[in-house]
Amino acid sequence: MPGSIDAWVIPVIAVVLYLLSSVKVLREYQRGVIFRLGRLLKQPKGPGLIFVFWPIDKMIKVDLRTVTMDVPSQDIITKDNVSCTVNAVAYFRVVDATRAIVDVEHFMYATSQLAQTTLRSVLGEVELDELLSQREKLNMRLQEILDRHTDPWGIKVTLVEMKQVDLPEEMRRAIAKQAEAERLKRAKIIHAEGEFQSSEKLAEAAAVLSRNQAALQLRYLQTLSDIGINNAKTIIFPFPTDLLDSLKGLKSNRSDL
Repeated sequence: MPGSIDAWVIPVIAVVLYLLSSVKVLREYQRGVIFRLGRLLKQPKGPGLIFVFWPIDKMIKVDLRTVTMDVPSQDIITKDNVSCTVNAVAYFRVVDATRAIVDVEHFMYATSQLAQTTLRSVLGEVELDELLSQREKLNMRLQEILDRHTDPWGIKVTLVEMKQVDLPEEMRRAIAKQAEAERLKRAKIIHAEGEFQSSEKLAEAAAVLSRNQAALQLRYLQTLSDIGINNAKTIIFPFPTDLLDSLKGLKSNRSDL
């Protein structure tokens, strides 16, 4: 009797241990793609408690969280034949775990290689000025191209950002000279506009003062007062403007003679 009990207890224990070993727990952001005897099950399993019956089942875990992938630095030759080095970062996530495993081998590596080749091809079609000033536009273009090519793999590219653009030293000096020349140009234009506006105001003031001799005399006295405020050793000789008018009249009379 005891021997017969041992005969069925051992198989029961073995079955219990097998069932316990078949229990798997997947987290909320994980899915399990199951191959049963080599054939894919239609729906991935998870999250939570699932059963994977070894050896007939084989499970591949897929992480559904957004992945931050650093795109290595790429040597770029722009449309205007300027060589530079550009690196970027791409954000993507798996939206279909089945396609990510079945339709492409090593989807992380495939996405990385596609991002590198896309970065070189897209930036090689633009000029340096556009590369430096139109980053947002180029980032959207890179994201659109990557998302379109990775969609059959069950991957959604949410964002692509260029991090840094490294230029040769001689090109940096040329850009610095160009920026300095642009600033000097703007300064001269602003100075010329100020001179033009000042001349207009002076002409208007002269027209107002010319209509009233008393106002001209007051302005003359105000100028003398402003000069006298300074502590400089300045000797001021007031000279009546009426005398100047008299001298002008004498000169004109002599010229008539």
